[in-house]
Amino acid sequence: MAESRKRTGGFTLVELMVVLVIVALAAAAVVLAMPERGGSVRAEAVRFAARTKAARDTAILESRGVAVSVGRGGYDVARREDGRWRTHAHYDWVEATMPEIAGAASGAIRFDATGFAEPALLVLRRGDRRAMVEISGDGGVHVR
Repeated sequence: MAESRKRTGGFTLVELMVVLVIVALAAAAVVLAMPERGGSVRAEAVRFAARTKAARDTAILESRGVAVSVGRGGYDVARREDGRWRTHAHYDWVEATMPEIAGAASGAIRFDATGFAEPALLVLRRGDRRAMVEISGDGGVHVR
């Protein structure tokens, strides 16, 4: 005579393993979808480009020189007033962002009263990620 086994309440080991795999996949998807702290390095480059374009526009509208000075801690926007450069705004980089302009950690982009500038390339790095902001001689600012 064949004996029938009674099934008791609970889950089998296979069922528990399937649930754990599903939970692990969901957790991995959430971690991968989380944005970088402080935004991506590309977002930082876009913010810098927008503020640099505003500096160029200010130079044209006010018919005076405007400079964007880049350093390790952030960047300043200054206007030429009474023969001197006066800082009007300071912006900090997001933590761990490393700038490089013309091969150095600091430098300046100067717009004349017509909006023209010396060409420059700013490279922002954060870990293994990077973004570039190109300033052309005609004052154009582009994120690459």
